[in-house]
Amino acid sequence: MIGRLTGKIIQKQPPQLLIDVQGVGYEVDAPMSTFYQLPNIGESIVLHTHLVVREDAQLLYGFASESERGLFRSLIKINGVGPKLALTILSGMNATEFVSCVQDNDAAALVRLPGVGKKTAERLIIELRDKLKQDASSTDHGLPAMSMAAASSSPVSDAVSALIALGYKPQEASRMVRLLNTADLSTEEIIRLSLQASVKVS
Repeated sequence: MIGRLTGKIIQKQPPQLLIDVQGVGYEVDAPMSTFYQLPNIGESIVLHTHLVVREDAQLLYGFASESERGLFRSLIKINGVGPKLALTILSGMNATEFVSCVQDNDAAALVRLPGVGKKTAERLIIELRDKLKQDASSTDHGLPAMSMAAASSSPVSDAVSALIALGYKPQEASRMVRLLNTADLSTEEIIRLSLQASVKVS
């Protein structure tokens, strides 16, 4: 089991990172809550990781804190919640918001996340209500977004691609971004605002 990576960020393309660890490049999928805290390309980073081994692939997921990884591990133990959906949940709302939804029985807020239906939301609340503690969400998710790597594509198109990768339909992802004033915003800022607006929609 690969439990932690310490290396330099080579590439950032939400929701995937490429981390150079002593000459070996690790592809890591991370929630947007982690992306918001990343340093710039070329700088060092420590990620707490979770390895998922399947018959056809080995997938590595990375998190800014152990508590965030712990929440991810709790999520994937729920019937019907795989790693991709868990990543989407942690991208759509930070750990504090998720814990609040569970403790307040707010299934409606969970259903607004892509891939989360009514039954899944109710299952999350029932199975995690007694397991989650407020201190599991101690990581600061309010840090300013860091700049993305320079690329030929625009921040808007990169943001749309990231939202699609997180489970939103292409038309919905485009609509979410169009509703924003994206001038002078980085890709991560566009993603953050799009997700916040989507979750808050009644």
